Amino acid sequence: MTSRAREIIVADDSEALARIAAQHLLHRIAQQPQRVAICLTGGSGPSRLYQLLAGEFAGAIPWPRVHWFIGDERFVPPDDPLSNMGVARRAFLDGRAPPGHIHPMPTDAATPDAVARRYQEELQNFYGAAQLAPTRPLFDLTLMGIGPDGHTASLFPEAPALAETSRWVVGVEHAAVPPLVPRVTLTLPALASSRELLFLAGGAAKREIITRLRAGADLPAARARAVDGDTVWLIDRAAAGSARDA
Repeated sequence: MTSRAREIIVADDSEALARIAAQHLLHRIAQQPQRVAICLTGGSGPSRLYQLLAGEFAGAIPWPRVHWFIGDERFVPPDDPLSNMGVARRAFLDGRAPPGHIHPMPTDAATPDAVARRYQEELQNFYGAAQLAPTRPLFDLTLMGIGPDGHTASLFPEAPALAETSRWVVGVEHAAVPPLVPRVTLTLPALASSRELLFLAGGAAKREIITRLRAGADLPAARARAVDGDTVWLIDRAAAGSARDA
């Protein structure tokens, strides 16, 4: 089965970008009357979105039936400022989401690979199977970022993890960009198992990499596609540059 065409949405500014992202998240939640699975992203890109989910849009989220996962994590303690899920918890999850519905990567394991094995087992238990079915996505919405080198999650250019076809989660011993700490990341097959893969990229600093990606550069962010869902790039005008009307 082939992936659907990628959709590009250009927001006027960073505030509009965050609000559109919140609307996409709420739409995916509304489409699922039972249990919902949202996979979050790290980095600074979703910070305003998280503020909106903690404030203006908090009342629209049916917290008792939404489960929250993370697409990649730094191999640091959960209370470390570098922890991606730690940032999300402090920003909007703690005090709203049931504790059992927050699924952090267990970075108390001995190695990144050990963390990966435990998180894969948790995902498989949640999914109810050891193999992903193309027509039954693992996640309802997966938030994604785009790094300055074209990486997404902790899938870096030319990294062995890009070739992984069977494992859902892998350890990454060496990060290609700061912070230079080991990582744990979902693989392309796991990320692809989403009803919607939503990339967020805002600001002029993202313009060069967005231009390269839209020109067809073979970078990790370009390889990440929802298998039987929607792949959406949500960027603002500063990131879009002269290609914003394309």
